[in-house]
Amino acid sequence: MATNSESKLQLVHRHVRAFPDFPKKGILFRDICPILKDPAALTAVTDLFEEHVRKNHPQVDLIVGLDARGFLFGPLLAQRLGVGFVLIRKIGKLPGSTVSVAYDLEYGRAEVEVQEDGVAPGQKVLLIDDLLATGGTLYAACELMKKQKADILGCMVVIELKELNGMDKLKPHQVFSLLQY
Repeated sequence: MATNSESKLQLVHRHVRAFPDFPKKGILFRDICPILKDPAALTAVTDLFEEHVRKNHPQVDLIVGLDARGFLFGPLLAQRLGVGFVLIRKIGKLPGSTVSVAYDLEYGRAEVEVQEDGVAPGQKVLLIDDLLATGGTLYAACELMKKQKADILGCMVVIELKELNGMDKLKPHQVFSLLQY
């Protein structure tokens, strides 16, 4: 099993491209598009997340995906687990009654929302996104789930950028990352 997981991680790692100075000078952008383009790499990501959840969070009720790349991995995982999937979107993108949380960005503020009936009090949720950088958006998503009185089991990301210390912002929530740079 460990060897299989290791080979899956290596496959995923090989499908992450680095683009220096994008979107601006001094940033090394980690591109997940090659993972999405390759069925074996995408399956490996889903397999690794599924293994983690079945081992550590078998009681999960919902996978909650962050706008927009959490929408790419979350539904695949939710389907595998036989649980629902809920979207957290940028403000103004969801119909009906919503609940929102504002948060600070490096230069300004942003806001995320969820449909009011998307998560019931006490539901056990796992949040998913492609990348953990400074942790601002994932933190806001956790705050949104707290507002909904959900039981947050943890967060999952494909890539964690360790030097940006996003994990610290998310404490006490556990964060599972497939790859760390």
